[in-house]
Amino acid sequence: MTVSRVEVRRGTYHDSVTLMLVSRQAEELPGVEAAAAVAATPVNLELLARQGFSVDGGGLGPGDLVVCIRASDEEAASQAMEGVEALLAGAGHGGSGGGSGAIAAQPRSLRAAARRDPHLNLAVLSVPGRHLHYEIAEALRAGLHVFCFSDGLDPATEAACKRAAAERGLLLMGPDCGTAILDGVGLGFANAVRRGPVGVVGASGTGIQEVTCLLDAVGVGISHAIGVGGRDLSPEVGGLMTLRALELLAADAATERLVVISKPPDPEVARRVADAAAATGKPAVLAFPGLGEPPPLPAGVAVAGSLEEAAAWAAGGAGGVGNRVGAEVAFGAGVGARVGAAIGEGMTEPRRSAPSPPEGEPSPAADGDPPLTPGAIRGLFSGGTLCYEAMAVVAGVVGRVASNIPLRPGWRLADPHRSEGHTFVDFGDDAMTEGRAHPMIDPGLRNERFGREAADPETGVVLLDVVLGYGGHPDPAGELAPLVERALAARPGRLTVVVSLCGAAGDPQGLDGQAAALRAAGAVVARSSAQAARLALAAAGSWAAAGGERR
Repeated sequence: MTVSRVEVRRGTYHDSVTLMLVSRQAEELPGVEAAAAVAATPVNLELLARQGFSVDGGGLGPGDLVVCIRASDEEAASQAMEGVEALLAGAGHGGSGGGSGAIAAQPRSLRAAARRDPHLNLAVLSVPGRHLHYEIAEALRAGLHVFCFSDGLDPATEAACKRAAAERGLLLMGPDCGTAILDGVGLGFANAVRRGPVGVVGASGTGIQEVTCLLDAVGVGISHAIGVGGRDLSPEVGGLMTLRALELLAADAATERLVVISKPPDPEVARRVADAAAATGKPAVLAFPGLGEPPPLPAGVAVAGSLEEAAAWAAGGAGGVGNRVGAEVAFGAGVGARVGAAIGEGMTEPRRSAPSPPEGEPSPAADGDPPLTPGAIRGLFSGGTLCYEAMAVVAGVVGRVASNIPLRPGWRLADPHRSEGHTFVDFGDDAMTEGRAHPMIDPGLRNERFGREAADPETGVVLLDVVLGYGGHPDPAGELAPLVERALAARPGRLTVVVSLCGAAGDPQGLDGQAAALRAAGAVVARSSAQAARLALAAAGSWAAAGGERR
């Protein structure tokens, strides 16, 4: 007889990564069928309800802990609860160092740490949003550049902090900055990419990751990739750090070409960025997926309609290998001629022809076309810019796509946990990550949604991203592949799963092994979000051929 236990511990806080690890360890205990230790946020409580746990959420909040166990019998449930208690107690105590020597007290603030070691020049912030303004201010006063993974500042406060950083000659990368690569050192979610001549400025973490990985795949490296945070190109912030980053890259002798990445920025800010890119004197491309009208373009500045186009442009100017990016985006996808990647399409000068593999090299697209499974396309993404770009490609063919990060205000989902026709969800959005680790670390919430979408008879295609690199899940394909295999077996011939795989050959998860596991499970795999979106349209019957005619 299955036994369920639920315990609520008010005023008990553990960080989301700790709770994720404790939950996974508890599920491995004898007799345990399901285990969850989570902060009592609305997202987590709803997920527990869908998993069959009854929790009275009245008066609960992010500072409260909920522990749920489902086990084979009472004894196993009791032992599991004791195990969770022991795991949480162990997580709360760091090592004492041991030995007889005196142990130096840890600094109690950023400024104290900077005083202790004058060589420190960078602070990495990942703290609850309510503490963020104070910690940023402390870091800047201490003369530290800031990489800020956390979010929680309103735009006016963010702008004030960035002005203060610029006045001190410092970089404030963030808030909400997912990725940076400085002098070959990755911060946040970054990939093992080679050094080279391309400098990148990105308001998006996964946008930086996709461009740098596509370049790495064709042998082109990065000088620096400077993240600036998701709102830097908003009218309130005005691109303050984007402009500062372009100044720094202009003065960097190792940087020969520039790529600027963002969701569609404010038009006036986009014009300023274009002018600043031109002022560097280095060729530059602006990659703003989903942008309508590009800003006026000074000489030496191009616009790319997708991340893969931007990568092809940057690669083409760094050894003439731009066409090879076109081959790489079809990595294992098996699209044949049906949805070949038109990398040059949509480029403003310089334009490039559609890609083809270099002479004598086989195309990686060798698995055949995806099956035709008409129905709604459901996009489940961990990367916000990857979601936005894929959504823009799909909406350009099918029209309305509902989302929690909509292309248009009227397309916003009424409930992000329930789909409406063609639907794309960014699981990395702030509302979806409160009290949870980012989905690139903990894909549990998305995995649960995948099961529901795959079983929905209205769904014809599920489109997902899998993002590799430092800081991410050690084996995302290992978790996703069994779910894909079961979903396809349950709806043979009626469901297609398409995966946009973002990673580099040197990533710790193993790019080739991840791709192989996903293909073996039956997924169609591409190397860019735009290419994956075209594959999804083809499978849904909305993309008639490589040219993308409407059906």
